[in-house]
Amino acid sequence: MRSIVFTVCIALSLGFLDAASAPVMAQGAAKGASGLPLPRFVSLKSRRVNMRIGPSTDYAVSWMYMKSGMPVEIIQEYENWRRIRDADGTEGWVNQALLSGERTAVAAPWMRGKGKDVYVNMRREAQSGASVVAKLEPGVQIRIGECNGDWCKAQADQVTGWVSQGEIWGAYPGEAFK
Repeated sequence: MRSIVFTVCIALSLGFLDAASAPVMAQGAAKGASGLPLPRFVSLKSRRVNMRIGPSTDYAVSWMYMKSGMPVEIIQEYENWRRIRDADGTEGWVNQALLSGERTAVAAPWMRGKGKDVYVNMRREAQSGASVVAKLEPGVQIRIGECNGDWCKAQADQVTGWVSQGEIWGAYPGEAFK
């Protein structure tokens, strides 16, 4: 009985410590070796980028990307290597020299293969009632110029407009930047 009471007291104390430290941890975003926040979105700089299973050229290549500008999420840093995740959830390591700070996104990659009439609307203004200037197929890559937390100003080919931030992969919900 005495050991049960002691165990419960320890568990409650640890729970209190976790609860007390949670607000402090939530206030500051995690920082990587670069001093930049983690996670964060970037894009692939090169047309050919090797994704490796570890942070060195000594590790095997697990995937090769064949298109520049593709959005990826940096989730970890080690020296000049970045662990990334793509829109499909594939993770691996890429040298930082192959990444760009240019922001891009993919239109609703989770909707690929859901039918021929599934689109992401690009609108003239950052309003759901604004006129549609383009219909983007799921998986289409776009360039992002800015986001206001709800909408992102984007360019696809020669068309510029606004897409709902909830319908793209490449900007976090509520994230605002110019």
